[in-house]
Amino acid sequence: YELFDVHCWNDWKQRTFAGDPALTGYTPPSTLLSPAHVGAMSYLQSVARTFVQIAVTAGHAPRFQIGEPWWWVMPDGRPCLYDDAAKAAFGGNPVNIGNVRATNLTPAKKALLDAAGVLLAASTAALAGAVKLDHPSCETLLLVYLPTVLDEAAPDLKRANVPTGWAVPAFDVLQLEDYDWVTTGNTAASARGAAEATARLGYPVADQHYFSGFVLRAQDAAQWALINRAADVGVARGVAETFIWASPQVVRDGFTRFTVQEDDVNAFDDVEFPLAIGRRAQVEPGFSTVIVTTASGYEQRNSDWASGRLRFDAGPGVRSEADMQTLIAFFRARRGAAKAFRFRDPLDHSSNGMAGAPTGQDQMIGVGDGVRTSFPLIKRYGAGTEAEERRITRPEALSVLVAVDSVVQSTGWSLGALGLVNFVTAPPMGAEVTAGFRFDVPVRFAEDRLTIDAETFAAGQAASVPLIEVREG
Repeated sequence: YELFDVHCWNDWKQRTFAGDPALTGYTPPSTLLSPAHVGAMSYLQSVARTFVQIAVTAGHAPRFQIGEPWWWVMPDGRPCLYDDAAKAAFGGNPVNIGNVRATNLTPAKKALLDAAGVLLAASTAALAGAVKLDHPSCETLLLVYLPTVLDEAAPDLKRANVPTGWAVPAFDVLQLEDYDWVTTGNTAASARGAAEATARLGYPVADQHYFSGFVLRAQDAAQWALINRAADVGVARGVAETFIWASPQVVRDGFTRFTVQEDDVNAFDDVEFPLAIGRRAQVEPGFSTVIVTTASGYEQRNSDWASGRLRFDAGPGVRSEADMQTLIAFFRARRGAAKAFRFRDPLDHSSNGMAGAPTGQDQMIGVGDGVRTSFPLIKRYGAGTEAEERRITRPEALSVLVAVDSVVQSTGWSLGALGLVNFVTAPPMGAEVTAGFRFDVPVRFAEDRLTIDAETFAAGQAASVPLIEVREG
């Protein structure tokens, strides 16, 4: 329902009550076609039939996706329901909805949104029907972008943009996408949106697809971890297909998703390294820096890592034969370097300095925007723009304290996987979200062999037990 604006007839465009055209934020912009305009919808039907025929001619089974059909909403909340064709369909003088995000919409305004939903559903049904005139067996798919149509700030918008006319069996497959929620870590909104769309439209999970996202800019490559984690949730939910896109971005960033897992070798065992051994460990933080010396003797230094990586030697903590036996048993249970585990850094294991008692105001983990519900635990080293931000993925659960604007929250949040603090209700706009915690370092044995010489150990020589930090999150 979106067309490059300069190629679109003016009477085809959705418009606000004041007559402003629905324009996207692209440069140059695209515009949204009115579901009420016969010419605009006839054009879409023609394009749909042509594209499906191209696919069939190339040997594919007929398959047609209607992608993100909706009534556009301006950034200030004005819905674009008022082009001439739409106004005629609504009786000629529809009520003005000045802000669809208002919480006290009148019955007349809600009725207009319901009527807009009926019109939108009729237009998509006609579009799918046009394709099926040529190919009666064509599979039809509807792609719904949840962060827009199920905006918590506009609870009545779904009347227009998730019409009940889309309910099963209107389409063969319901496709859900929630890219904005995924890339901001808003896992609670993702779960709520999928559940609400499923309940409203009635498609079984087995008749759904899930789109978890893509990374537009190379500097945002860290988003792949969030997208991959969301894809895991989609797969676990049982949807028929899960999509990560697009090929140019995947190739650019070298993203690889492993879908086959070894059931008998878990990547992480959530167990502590024996404390009696770890307490006397040697600690070695490290970075990766490429240094190029020019012909004139000047240096150019490029840091490959945004955050340091720790190495430990737990050997000095082995003080007895009992410790040695404990170490060997622990090493064998981890299958050498195959499984990571928790290790308590004896010098740095608290959000409050290196080892102080945590408080709810130790570390800033985010600022509320009224929408975001998930915040990863972070510890900073240094100050200002030069500070190192370290993701904390293995906190001590019972030690975690969370505060909003310096007020410790005893309820209303939970600790998720990999140190994500998940709020039931998003913190308000501008609220400072802070946390305190103790934490462990995820590590693995650096090698698949463990060498301990009983004779030299008996003579007082310490064993070497190298451990290396594992990146997570």
